[in-house]
Amino acid sequence: MGSSTVVTDETFKEQVLKSSLPTLVDFWAIWCGPCKMVSPLVDEIARENEGKLKVMKLDVDENEQTAMQYGVMSIPTLILFKDGRPVERIVGYKPKGDLAKKILPHLG
Repeated sequence: MGSSTVVTDETFKEQVLKSSLPTLVDFWAIWCGPCKMVSPLVDEIARENEGKLKVMKLDVDENEQTAMQYGVMSIPTLILFKDGRPVERIVGYKPKGDLAKKILPHLG
């Protein structure tokens, strides 16, 4: 894989909560400037951790149910799920190094 895949309210449980790999979900929207800045960084982390990390993108405008369920109030919000549970949350734009510091410890 090595890059992100779209997830929806309908596919979230199967694609994220039941995943055997830690799964990073990028909650974003098309109109969000900081989302466009963080997206390529998330894709780089996905490529660098292929086989250890799954990355999904969820459009909050089209999938309000999941965004509300996980209390996403501002975007971009990245939530790392492991064994069906959220284990890390990153809100707003962060440099790649800061993202990696929060995500990589959960991949071991």
